Amino acid sequence: MSEPSRKPIWSLRSQLLVGILLPVIACIALNMLWSYRASLQALHTAYDRTLLASAKTIGEQLDVDGYDEHARIHALVPYSALEAFEADTHTRLYYRVSSLDGQLISGFDDLPFWRGTIPAQPPYAALVDFYGSTYRDQPVRIAVLLQPVARATGRSMAVIQVAETLQLRHNLALNLLTETLWQNAVLLGLLVLTIMIVVQRVTRAVREVGHAIGQRPHHDFQPLQRNAVPRELQPWIDGMNRAIERLRDLLSHQKRFVRDASHQLRTPLAVLKVQVQSARQGDMPAATALQEIEATVDRATLLANQMLSLAKVEQLRQQPQTGKLTAWDAIVREVALDLAPLIADKLLDFELQADTAIPLCAHEWMLRELVRNLLHNAIRHAPIGSALLVTLTLQADRQHACLRILDEGPGLPEELLQRLYQPFSAGDTRNGSGLGLAICMEIVQALQGSLELHNRYQGPHIIGLQAAACLPVAAVQSAPAQPPGTAAR
Repeated sequence: MSEPSRKPIWSLRSQLLVGILLPVIACIALNMLWSYRASLQALHTAYDRTLLASAKTIGEQLDVDGYDEHARIHALVPYSALEAFEADTHTRLYYRVSSLDGQLISGFDDLPFWRGTIPAQPPYAALVDFYGSTYRDQPVRIAVLLQPVARATGRSMAVIQVAETLQLRHNLALNLLTETLWQNAVLLGLLVLTIMIVVQRVTRAVREVGHAIGQRPHHDFQPLQRNAVPRELQPWIDGMNRAIERLRDLLSHQKRFVRDASHQLRTPLAVLKVQVQSARQGDMPAATALQEIEATVDRATLLANQMLSLAKVEQLRQQPQTGKLTAWDAIVREVALDLAPLIADKLLDFELQADTAIPLCAHEWMLRELVRNLLHNAIRHAPIGSALLVTLTLQADRQHACLRILDEGPGLPEELLQRLYQPFSAGDTRNGSGLGLAICMEIVQALQGSLELHNRYQGPHIIGLQAAACLPVAAVQSAPAQPPGTAAR
């Protein structure tokens, strides 16, 4: 099956440039549009005044005979009078003088008569209206002026229309737009150059950190310096330092495991080789040789299993919590049942008290290995026929659960208590490898708990040992009390 196509990941510089430049370009485009419309409106206002001046000039050339509906208006306006208001050879002016009812008096008869109304508040101190239209297939701007005409011989009202082609206005607006485009293009170029320089300088710290990490020797696990980078990159540096620390711990554990395995397995293998050679040469009876070989193989097997368990604890420590709840009380009962033959073989007065359901957010294998190692140590060191008490209870804060194992063994010497949880620190190397308590300590540390072993005294005499492993409880739910575990003898 072909791998699913992945979307291309943009560089940080590309994202910054696009994220900054796109809004800037959009703002410049909107500003240009607004500027063009404002320029066009300003041109209309300026040239509308010219149209109004033309209309007033025509109005000054009117004469009238008669009054009101009997009045006859005469227009004495040659077209040459309007040439002064034409801005260039491309601009043409057209006019029409009419009566209020639309009857042509003078001007261009094909110019449509005005049918609009005067605004309630005209822009000038005159009865004037401006509108756009089309005349002779050209867009025009028309000014309409209602001009009272009063003479000694009569009085009336004339409608004066002056139309102007818009080519000049459009050309001027286009010139303004072109000039604005060039100005904004230069401004945009400067902005792009400035932004690229700033982005290049801002992202330099990221490139320098990446280069420093890439140039590091493979054995260098020193944390990165966070003071030399910008404040926004410091959380990233902290995350990298945590990852480096985890990698350093993982490699350190791997090296320690390889070193310990090569060192500890060398001895039983050498002893086994000597025992096999002695059996071949007949230095000892075959039954004795096989018994010693079996004991050596058992010790090597126990050592290998415990070292693999120690490595598995570190592996599980690196894995994220799944959130699955595990019943610790059920695991304690299962492990006690598995070790029942050992308990019976030593005739121990065994009692298990775990009358509360205790769920933990922990891997089942880790809890089982913790209980097995602690209980196996207690069984191995307990005298024949003595008492062995195992209790699993919640603490007073109901946020931690403690597993306590009390035996009547010889206890531990004071010098051993100082290095009790170090690997290969067994008090009796013939019966153990010294990894059991180290495994237990690794497990409780991975589960954010605590482990304590101390001698029990009666007066000045040691009467046994107590091991206590306390772990945080994931959730404490009210449940009916289960019947306590029956004592095994």
